[in-house]
Amino acid sequence: MAAHAQHESTFYSRRAVSFVAIVLVHVVLIYGLATGLAHRVIEAVAPPIQTDIVQEVQKKDVPPPPPPPQIERPPVEVPPPDISINIPVETTTSTAITDVTDKHVVAPPPPPRAVNRVGGGPGKGFPSSDDYYPTASQRLGEEGTTTIHTCIDSSGRVTDTPTVTKGSGIARIDEAAVKLAKAGSGHYRPTTEDGKPVPSCLDFRIVFKLK
Repeated sequence: MAAHAQHESTFYSRRAVSFVAIVLVHVVLIYGLATGLAHRVIEAVAPPIQTDIVQEVQKKDVPPPPPPPQIERPPVEVPPPDISINIPVETTTSTAITDVTDKHVVAPPPPPRAVNRVGGGPGKGFPSSDDYYPTASQRLGEEGTTTIHTCIDSSGRVTDTPTVTKGSGIARIDEAAVKLAKAGSGHYRPTTEDGKPVPSCLDFRIVFKLK
């Protein structure tokens, strides 16, 4: 019984000591929070993080230095030497007379001789336009005048195919005029120069008209 009582007194004394220790720890913590001691302990354990913002300084382009000034040297004027030389001038009188007249005078060419040219055209026995008048044009009452260009030799024969220089506006009449000009080969009056027949080209009109 005495041993049991001793054990309980020891147990209660330990509980009392633990309770008192816990109370003291809480009191210390409360005091530290009240006085800022805990804040100092936290700063000592983990110091605050400082952030420094560094602004990048842009380097400005420094202009190149100006070119060195060009110093022009003043021109040095050298006075001319005072030297005078007198040279005697000999004057000679010539009595000779030079004949510059060209004795070989070229006469101008004679003027070109005028040529008596007579143009050719349809001659004796030349076909009549009535023989080549298109039947369809006569039936429709078509009339017209066609200008023909043809080349002939000195005997009045056609040397090239006749062509239409100015049409009548009707294709049938123009074709008939070309046929007539071909059929007249050998019946053209040739062009003459001083009465001599020569080859030439000429334009003439062929008229198709109802009677």
